[in-house]
Amino acid sequence: MSGLDWYGLARKVMFKMSGETSHELGLDMLGAAERLSLLSYIAPKIPDCPVDVMGITFPNPVGLAAGLDKNGDYIDAFARLGFGFIEIGTITPRPQPGNPKPRLFRIAEKQAIINRMGFNNKGVDHLVEQVKKAKFKGVLGINIGKNFDTPVENAVDDYLICLNKVYQYATYITVNISSPNTPGLRDLQFGDTLDELLAPIRARQLELAEEFGYKPVLVKIAPDMDEENVRLVAETLIKNNIDGVIATNTTLSREGVEGHKFGAEAGGLSGAPLEDSATETVAALVAALDGKLPVIGVGGILDGSGAVEKIDAGAQLVQIYSGFIFRGPELIRESVDAIAAQFARGK
Repeated sequence: MSGLDWYGLARKVMFKMSGETSHELGLDMLGAAERLSLLSYIAPKIPDCPVDVMGITFPNPVGLAAGLDKNGDYIDAFARLGFGFIEIGTITPRPQPGNPKPRLFRIAEKQAIINRMGFNNKGVDHLVEQVKKAKFKGVLGINIGKNFDTPVENAVDDYLICLNKVYQYATYITVNISSPNTPGLRDLQFGDTLDELLAPIRARQLELAEEFGYKPVLVKIAPDMDEENVRLVAETLIKNNIDGVIATNTTLSREGVEGHKFGAEAGGLSGAPLEDSATETVAALVAALDGKLPVIGVGGILDGSGAVEKIDAGAQLVQIYSGFIFRGPELIRESVDAIAAQFARGK
């Protein structure tokens, strides 16, 4: 049995379980396969397709989005699958259980997932210890957030705690202000509130750079914004010398899953129904930024053509999450191959 056939069989078994149970089992299986040196049977060979962004050389432009490995417990396992970069988190200063279960729902017929996990994680100190233990020497992003019970007006304190603790261990750091599952978090994306958050983060980044070298800081935004709000966000990011943007997080829209089992569940929707709106947000953001900082495109990538659409919209890198759940490691190779071919046509 080939590695890819194995993944298909495992997926059939796991998809008979609840969303979160299968999620946890899948991670445990991946970790066990890494410890037993079995992942070569699962992982396809990924061609080299280096991309230079933010002063970092990425072996290929396809990364793992934050949220799948919240605590950094499976870094080496995901690295073995051929991702060009891995982003772990979202992590918060203190451990927190997240929202009550059930909180993760698959809509398999639409290749979609709804989650309201609520930044469940073991805390930043645990993540740092896992990063120290990992053998992975590639590009590692660490995604940081605030605890659910930290008032929005004090959110910057939580981000600075996390930034201080992860900075020396990350290749880049992502400031997550766009999850729909932490009350008030998305309010941080707008107006003076965003400026007041980013200014101290930027100042601390520059201080840490003197000791540990310069590490880019990115901001992850939501897809649920009109072009005017995208433009205003872009202006604030430029003003504060942020290094890059990840577009997008999950959506509050239910377009594409109306009437389906779990389609009305609260939380953020990801997967195929998000693809078009995420790509539109990437394009709007790229236009508003006018080349001043790079965009990582994420949202609804289920095949190689979806990855290329994000690149054509102006993204320099892409990330996958839900597509990986539905397609497995083959999606990494398919996406890298498609982007490499697009790069070749553009030369």
